[in-house]
Order: sequence, then C-alpha cells, then structure tokens
Amino acid sequence: MSQIQPIDAVVYHVLPDFIEHFFDEVSGSPIRVDGDLYTYEKQSKNIYWVKNIWNKPFIADFDSISDAATLLKNIQRNWAPYTYRLARRTHLIKEKLPYISDKPKPFPYFAPQTPMGSFTLIDEHHLLASASCSSPWPCGSIQFEEDHINPPGRAYRKLWEAFALAQKLPQRGERCIDAGASPGSWTWVLASLGAEVLAIDRAPLAPSIAALQGVTYLKHNAFTLKPESLGPVDWLFSDVICYPPALYEWIAEWVEKKLAKNYICTIKMQGKAWDAATTAKFANIPGSTVIHLHHNKHELTWMLLQ
Repeated sequence: MSQIQPIDAVVYHVLPDFIEHFFDEVSGSPIRVDGDLYTYEKQSKNIYWVKNIWNKPFIADFDSISDAATLLKNIQRNWAPYTYRLARRTHLIKEKLPYISDKPKPFPYFAPQTPMGSFTLIDEHHLLASASCSSPWPCGSIQFEEDHINPPGRAYRKLWEAFALAQKLPQRGERCIDAGASPGSWTWVLASLGAEVLAIDRAPLAPSIAALQGVTYLKHNAFTLKPESLGPVDWLFSDVICYPPALYEWIAEWVEKKLAKNYICTIKMQGKAWDAATTAKFANIPGSTVIHLHHNKHELTWMLLQ
C-alpha cells in the first residue's frame, strides 16, 4: 500500500540559464534539490524565474511501476514526468498513465482547463509530485507548429503562448497597437487574426508585413506618443527592446487614463541582471500577471486583461 506524505513547502522547477536570478528571488536555503527542482519553504513573494511551480508537493513510496501509476491516476488524470534520474523507470510509469500528446500545437490554441500535475522519481521506490502546478504545460514547456515562411522572426511564438494562457484573442476589427513592431512578427499574428494594427517603430516593418490588410505603420518612438493621441484601443502590445522603467512609465500612463482594454508586454532585461523593482511595479498593477513564458528569453511577460 502506497503512503503519501504531504510537504509543507513548494517546489520550483528552475530555469538553468537564469538560476542566479532565481537565487536572487528566494529566501533561505532549499530543503532539497532534485535536478532542476528546488524545494523551499513557502515564500512570501512571487517567484518569476522558473519554468513551473509545484504548489502542493508530496512524497509517496510505491512498490512497483504499476503501483506508482495507480497512485497518480487515483489523484487526477494528467501527469507530466520530469526526468533527472531513473529515466527508464520514469518512462515505464509514464506509459501506464493516461496519454498526453507532446506534439507541437496548432495556433490558435488555448491552455487546457484540466489540472496538469508533475512528478519525478527520487529513487526506485519514492516519487516527488504535485497535482497542483502553476503551469498548464507539461513541465512548463509548450511547442507550437511553427510557421517558417510568413513571419519575419520567431518572436511570434511568445505572443501565441501568451494568448494560449490568456484564453483570449483579439477579434476581427479590434484596434491594436504594436509598439516596437519591427520587423513585424507580432503584427503578423494580430493581422492574421483580422485585427486592425497600428505598428509603431523607428525601424521599418518587413515589406510583406507592411502590405498586410489592416496594418498601418507609424515611424516613431512609441514612448514619446501620448495615449490620448493614439487611443482608445482594444489591445496594447509591446515587445520593445528598452529599459524596464521606460516601458513601465509609458504603460502606467495608459492604465491611469484607461485608454486600453487589454495589455501584453515583454519586460526585457538589460545586461546580465534583472530589474526586480520595476517587475514588482508591473505586478502591483491591479489584475496583472507577470510570468516567464516558455518562449521568453532574458525577459518576462506582463499581462493585464479585461
């Protein structure tokens, strides 16, 4: 008979490339470390530089592979394995669990509403798991069926992922601003959805993007334009390469004047450090979400949706 032991802690699936950022965020020392999984006492603040957060972890012992799979299935349907040891044994448990497709997803795609749990083997007869995780993606990762022809870059993938999490898309005819649009990957996404896009950048759009129906290009520094001279808009997007405080000052003015309904913006970090203070300001805007998307690099994504 399997025994489940809840842990009064939280497990962070860290991003190896940004492990120093993670250590800047957390307080205290880890209770245990299992590969890229760091178990800490519950923190009093948001932690951003992670792939996934296991909110209600437990350790369970089991006698056999079938026993482990039955234990997990009795809790819920969906489980994703994180493998850092005992790969063959982990795979055999996965095979006995309900199937979860790892194929790239077509866009549009919305995150499933059923919970996605995570587990890992810490030895041959004990697993660490959580049925409640912060990410709906298996181990915090999602891949899309990429378009290698039409967009002028790969930045569109993080906007696709943001929409998938938001469970919401711009509708045909809705007015969007794409700040820092060049060469046009985000504008391409928005135009493909039938939105009206004002693409603002000092650099030009790719000719194929500028020619899309519904796209208007404005050669300008978006941050020098006042909201009242541009709005109101249904969606405000920014993937501008800039210092985070400059983005925050511009966005705060839009929020204060209530001239945009929905926001998705990339907070791009400059140099090797990250701007925790400005990130906190974004997070403190009521209704906000700040997250490191699977397709983010040295950046975070801020969302505010109506």
